[in-house]
Amino acid sequence: MRRVICLALVFFFLQGSIDLIQEEQGEVKVITVDSTNLRFNPSTITLNEGDSVRFVWGGQALPHNTVEANEVFDSGEPARDVNYEYFFDYESAGVYDYVCEPHAAVGMQGEITVQDVEQVVEEEPEVKASTSEGLPVTSILVGTGLLLAIGASWFVAIKRRSV
Repeated sequence: MRRVICLALVFFFLQGSIDLIQEEQGEVKVITVDSTNLRFNPSTITLNEGDSVRFVWGGQALPHNTVEANEVFDSGEPARDVNYEYFFDYESAGVYDYVCEPHAAVGMQGEITVQDVEQVVEEEPEVKASTSEGLPVTSILVGTGLLLAIGASWFVAIKRRSV
């Protein structure tokens, strides 16, 4: 029975660690090339520190690349097929202007605004995560852990009786 309780506690704490890892990875915002073949879509985005931006296009009539004005990121030589991702770490708040080098003269440019994560957290009201029934997620995790513990102890009891 002690093992079962220990396993339930380990599961509960591991679940919290997994949630923290997922939060640290952030979101990935995707930027493509629009149908005119001379604009980024979207051309401006806002994201948070810890998020990434992915530049993706394939089979384009013209080769493109994406180069940040201060060379913070660079997808490389212009190409018709690109899948390039850049991660903004937790010290990268600011505005990043970028261009497609071969088409900068015709206005193929964009802007990425990276928000300071600490300021975003302070400005947003605290919202507790919940399910559609209104139960806090933590309650669901505790309940799931308890059900697993009960089920495991039931299984151990049956095994002991059959031996």
